[in-house]
This record gives sequence, structure tokens and C-alpha cells, in this order.
Amino acid sequence: MAVSNTHAHGPPLRLPVLSCPFPSEVNPHVELVDRETVEWAVTSELLDGSEMAERYRKARYGWLGARTYPYAGYHRLRLVTDWCVWLFAFDDVFCETDRHAAEIARSLPRFVTVLDDIEPGRDSRQVDDAFARALLDIKSRIIRYGDADQLDRWCVVTKDYLAAQVWEAANRQDRVVPTLGDYILMRRRTGAMLTVFALIDVASGLRLTPQEWRHPDLRAITQSANDVVVWDNDLISYAKEKGAGNSVNNLVNVLARHRGYSCQQAMDEIGRMRDAAVAQMVELRGVLARLGSEAVDAYVRGLEYWVSGSVDYSLTSPRYTVAWQREDLLAG
Repeated sequence: MAVSNTHAHGPPLRLPVLSCPFPSEVNPHVELVDRETVEWAVTSELLDGSEMAERYRKARYGWLGARTYPYAGYHRLRLVTDWCVWLFAFDDVFCETDRHAAEIARSLPRFVTVLDDIEPGRDSRQVDDAFARALLDIKSRIIRYGDADQLDRWCVVTKDYLAAQVWEAANRQDRVVPTLGDYILMRRRTGAMLTVFALIDVASGLRLTPQEWRHPDLRAITQSANDVVVWDNDLISYAKEKGAGNSVNNLVNVLARHRGYSCQQAMDEIGRMRDAAVAQMVELRGVLARLGSEAVDAYVRGLEYWVSGSVDYSLTSPRYTVAWQREDLLAG
């Protein structure tokens, strides 16, 4: 699907066609989970007031979970969708604000304490911070539906995600557009995709062994899927972030700054980059199929659903579409 816009300082911008050879499905529990996940966020005190809660209802985050985990049973779909909502709320409260890098850095111990279980035996009533309490709830459900290896994988990549937010905040604070190499490296962490990919085999109930998780081809297809989803997000969220503090952390602006591209040239280049990563996923899918592992096959399908589902969701969600339709970015 292509979307065109009037750029404030030039001709209309057009998103490249986000081609996707992977299936697109919707989980049958979508409507119930869509209601309940916002209720969970409100009850967990992640949302700042009724206006933010209404924005989350309109964004219909349950449809993101339902499109990216269409195979999950109800309780596991609630787990992964609630985690996605936690990430969106954390992004809105911590990462798309004027919080300084030092402030975010000082907040990390409360989350690492939960992830590392430094105080075993605690329940949510012993945790003061709302985001830490909700993180503990998510962790407890991963323990319920997964095993120690799956929990450890998720904890490791979640800590990596949190630490990367300090780097991103430093860029915002100092108005630094990172180099292309640094951006690609760190975007694989700031985008939180490894945290949701780590829950694919929890959601499917088909556990990857430690050896399968560490297989170089599985790592490679995970990286390609990560790149596709975060680069697609940079394209789709460009209108929302344009001119805001976090615009320095967008691949469109990275390419414009360091390669001298216009915004349209940068978008077109990202389109070529993501298409190459999709092609790499298709090639690696065939290689991994030869392992004859049901869990690996399910994980690869889960990555493919994330690519198709995130595009399907983002191109229809008010979280992104409203910005493309504003008067100064009028859809063509």
C-alpha cells in the first residue's frame, strides 16, 4: 500500500510499496483482547489519564497482537499483546518526551531489579513504580506459560532494549543524528523487536531448544526480520515524528543527513533496504526448513507474521495514520 503526503518543504512524499510475501491472518480472540489489553493498561496505571486511555482504545492495539500472533491461544495472546502495550506506553512516557538521558538511566534499576529477580518472592504490591509492577506481571505470565530458558532469553533482550533507550535519549537531548552504522546497530535494540520475537515460541507453545535459538541461520533470519519491521516503522512513523525531538532517531533523517538524500530519496532507499532483507528471510526460510524442526518452522512463521502484521496494523492505526492526514501532511 502506498501513501502520499504533502511535505511542508517540498513536493508530496510517497511511502514505497511495503511488499510482503508472507501470510496475513487475524487471531479469532481479537475483539476481546483488544478491550481487555487497554483495561489492563488502565488498571496497571500505565496510562496518564482518561485522554491517553481513549487514545489507546482508538489505536486498537489488540489488532497488532492479533495480526502478529494469529496462532496464539487466548491467554498467551493476552500476554504478548499486554507486553506490546507496555512497550507503547513506555515509549510514549519515556522515549517520546523531553526526558534526559540521565533521567532514563536513573530509572533503569527499578526495571532491572524485576528482570534479574534481585528481590525474589516479591509480589506486585511491593513494587512502587507502575511500569515496574506491570513488568513483574508480564514476567510472572512468561513463567506460567514458558520455561526458564524462554524467560532468560526475554529478560536478556529486554534489558538490552532498556539500556538502548539511554543512547536514543542522548541523541534527542543533544540533537545528534547518529551515523548509519551506529543507527542500524542500535535500532535493532531500541525497536524492542527482539523482546517480542523472544515470545514467539511462548505464544506458539512450540519451544525452541537452546541449540536452535543459537543456530546461526536462525539468528540471521531474526536479524533480517528485525530490520524489516523497524525500517518499516521508520517509514510509517515519519509523519508522526517529523519535527519532534525524536526525529533524529529515524532512518529517513539518518540517510538525509549522512548521504545527502532528500526525504523522498531516503524513503526510496529504505524501501530497497527492507526488500533486500525480506528476500533474505525467504532464502533463510528454505535453509531452516531443512532442519526438520517443528519449533523452528513455527518460529520462522512467527517472524513472518510480525512482518505482515505490523504493516497491516500500522497502515490502519490512528497512532500513525492521523499524522499522515494532518492538514500540513495532507494525504494525496
